[in-house]
Amino acid sequence: MRVIIRYFFRTLRLVLTPFMLLSEKLSTPKSVTRSADEQARVDEASKNLALYQFGACPFCIKVRKEIARLGLNIETRDAQHDQRHRADLEAGGGRIKVPCLKIHQDDGSVSWLYESDDIKAWLQERFEPA
Repeated sequence: MRVIIRYFFRTLRLVLTPFMLLSEKLSTPKSVTRSADEQARVDEASKNLALYQFGACPFCIKVRKEIARLGLNIETRDAQHDQRHRADLEAGGGRIKVPCLKIHQDDGSVSWLYESDDIKAWLQERFEPA
């Protein structure tokens, strides 16, 4: 019975993935507008961030939409298909759970932030235009 259930959900995921990705493309909001100096400052601050994610994960899509809305240039790392990124996520964050934001601090330390709502709140706190 477990095999049947497993294959059912794999098939369902396979069928729904293109629709989820298309929905993301169609519903991603426009980026906020900033002056060139402000955008350069934001780009500099966001270069120390990396988002570990799965392509069709609805929570990852939610975070990617927020990244697009805030106009951030954050590297996305596919932890589903890239074994190197998957291993980095497990070694650094302690578990394979997405979305996960890897944050390189100014003092050289690294922190890992899980949960889509927490990631969105953290990004908004630091990058939302006044």
